[in-house]
Amino acid sequence: MKAWQIFGAGTVVLIAALLLPAYEAFLAGFIALAMVGIVVVGFLLRPRKEMFYLRTTLVVSEPDYLLCVEHERVAVRVEVARLWLLFLPTFAAIAFLIVTSAKGTTWNFTLLDKFWDMPYPVLLGLRVFLILVVGLLSTWISERWVLRDAEACSADTVSEMAGRFLYSFRDHSGAYYGGEGFPFCLVRSPKLARIVFYRVTKPQLNKIAMACLFHRVVIAARGLTDLDGATVSAVKAQPASQPL
Repeated sequence: MKAWQIFGAGTVVLIAALLLPAYEAFLAGFIALAMVGIVVVGFLLRPRKEMFYLRTTLVVSEPDYLLCVEHERVAVRVEVARLWLLFLPTFAAIAFLIVTSAKGTTWNFTLLDKFWDMPYPVLLGLRVFLILVVGLLSTWISERWVLRDAEACSADTVSEMAGRFLYSFRDHSGAYYGGEGFPFCLVRSPKLARIVFYRVTKPQLNKIAMACLFHRVVIAARGLTDLDGATVSAVKAQPASQPL
């Protein structure tokens, strides 16, 4: 992050803190609407590609070799999963909007006063809940944004460090990129877990399958024969082009 970006972000935060009393009454209602809006926007960001064709890579150890690398041609598709986790922020936001709307305080909710009057255990639980909600929503929208216009490849290297892992990959032009994440164990196959999805226009935005919380990678076809059959089926399913 550049120095001017850090300075700009700090200035915005300072101005927002100084002007907090001016918009504090609207803050709670705006946050509740934003939580619901982020979930809806995530569903609207549908991936443009339903099928990805790639060569998977699996590094295994063999008794007679120090290192063995296995490759396989597969066609994979991405399915949504664990959507019940989105129930937590949406239910909390809708419940807040309903209750405050019934009392007529949706846009006149004294957020700071409520915090100061709360017992410490309740305040601590609320902070943990807010951190959990922010983490879920940011993960949801980031995964959907990457998959919106994505290509897939297999990671070149994957290494674990301090409860997380680092990985590197090459995009379609051969340039090297990397990323990091936490293993959510939604994909159990070692080959599928190493698949990296990256945005075509900005490969710095990427997600590896083992770090996806709301998306699961499944195999649609294996090998050259199955891939040819899948390609023919996909072409047949497309509507015929209109003559010019």
